[in-house]
Amino acid sequence: MLAAGPRGQPVPGGLMPPGARRRGRPPAALLLIAPSIVFMAALFLWPLVAGVTQAFTGPGGPTTAYVRRMADDPYFWDATRNTALLIVVLIPLQFALALAMALLLRQRPRFAGLHFYIWVVPLAISDLAAGLVWLSVFTDRGYLNSVLDHLGAGPYAWLSFENPSTMFLAVVVAELWRATSMVFVIVVAGLQNVPRDYDEAAAVFGATYRQRVRHVLLPQLRPSLQVALILRTILALEAFAVAQALTGRNFPLLVGETYQWYYQLQNPNVATAIALVVLALSIVAAVGYLRLMRGQPGMHG
Repeated sequence: MLAAGPRGQPVPGGLMPPGARRRGRPPAALLLIAPSIVFMAALFLWPLVAGVTQAFTGPGGPTTAYVRRMADDPYFWDATRNTALLIVVLIPLQFALALAMALLLRQRPRFAGLHFYIWVVPLAISDLAAGLVWLSVFTDRGYLNSVLDHLGAGPYAWLSFENPSTMFLAVVVAELWRATSMVFVIVVAGLQNVPRDYDEAAAVFGATYRQRVRHVLLPQLRPSLQVALILRTILALEAFAVAQALTGRNFPLLVGETYQWYYQLQNPNVATAIALVVLALSIVAAVGYLRLMRGQPGMHG
């Protein structure tokens, strides 16, 4: 193939400058990421723009009336407080349990494979089904009150609106059982990439088991823990079905209020405003975790 040279003379195409050959077609990298860009635009950017438009647009044009109505609703602030409290209590407990189970499994106990499959069973159960399972435990005529009755302690109204602390306890226990397995799977996967030579070398130099966990395993697990922390925080912000099955609206959460405004109160504008609050909190939490963990030693090595 011939192309015009500097003075109009034909030159072989293979001798053309690389920049001249690439000028007529898009870079290969752009072609490779184009499907992802289209996918993200269709499934994230467009719904985000539509949501912002719905939350800040009324019959007469742009408005903040729906945001003000959301802020004036006492249930919104109760839901915000309950969601924050759930995250503060639930996330550390889930990580402590998941890490303990993963470290126990790393010791390769007898029937380790069976232990793993039993511990991840809750992953196969939907949120609502998990809530119904624990409803049968905590309800007035549930299994827990049956045991207490046989022990002579009498039944207790665990899920009554008059006992907000026990309602919160029931939601925490149910979420702890349902969602800890996800953190457990991520931690187990991270431990598979930690060479046992590091642990054995530390033991040879006299490090105790606690020191090996703290100074050898945990630094190697930081990327996995970071992923699990972000995912669990976002999913905890979106918790709804378990609390709805156990307490109804007696223990409101942010996503539950989105459901209430959209389906029960027939006001999608306020529901979208609450959903945008959940999205903003998720982004802030993810960015905060990334900045915090990248600033710690060992994250760049």
